[in-house]
Amino acid sequence: MAAPVAPRIDLVDDGVERELVTGEAVALDVKPTSYILRAAGTALDWLVYVILFVVLVLTIVFTSGGLDQALRTALVTISLVFSFVIAPMTVEVATHGRSVGKLAVGGRIVRDDGGATQVRHAFIRALTGVVEIYMTFGGLAALVGLLNSRSKRLGDLIAGTYSQLERVPAADAVGYGMPPQLAAWASIADVARLPDRLSRRIAQFLHQSPGMTPAARAGLSAELAGEAASFVSPLPEVDAETFLVGVAALRRERDFRALTLERERLDRLAPVLDALPHRFPER
Repeated sequence: MAAPVAPRIDLVDDGVERELVTGEAVALDVKPTSYILRAAGTALDWLVYVILFVVLVLTIVFTSGGLDQALRTALVTISLVFSFVIAPMTVEVATHGRSVGKLAVGGRIVRDDGGATQVRHAFIRALTGVVEIYMTFGGLAALVGLLNSRSKRLGDLIAGTYSQLERVPAADAVGYGMPPQLAAWASIADVARLPDRLSRRIAQFLHQSPGMTPAARAGLSAELAGEAASFVSPLPEVDAETFLVGVAALRRERDFRALTLERERLDRLAPVLDALPHRFPER
């Protein structure tokens, strides 16, 4: 009886847009701030700037007793613009995309290409924020954020920015030694360099496999072993997961050995590269 086929589990594509290609065609693995975290950070910023506006208005009321009504109205209007446009823009520029709310949730506003935002980006975001956050109590920003993968609000779409999550948990390094049953195989095996994507998926599988269901674990290990088999010769007669552990351990050992030899060669060349030309005086 054939074993049940486990559903495909992709450890890389989990529905969150993470790959970012810079102007130099370099792919970066970044993670945008989630919708809930963005909402929490925006609510905290909204509270801070509303409190600032209330404080400024109360200061005007209690210190402008001798001023006429028109001047008071002008001062309140200036306070409104300062609290909801100038202050958010200044804070974002001065902190390079951070604010009180973003500091709390671990986010940072960056350009779509991953670069730091400039004054124009902050100005556009602050100006549109008056409409989508303060005038609609966040309703417009929440609606627009639901309609795109990076939880962008309207100001982000216009300015070409998004919130990047910087406070991510540190990855737990999991090292596997060569399985004893593969010791003889490892001495004669030829394991070519695996594609980066496949190597990353194997490493993620080995890290997450203890928490998987048996069916999913067997199905995914078989799938990854099938992809890695074309880079290995000869193939050992072991189960798929043990095969993946052996491949990962052997590639790690050989990469480490290659880096060590490269460092030793550079150390031997260092006296020649750093020395002065022949008979050049020491000064």
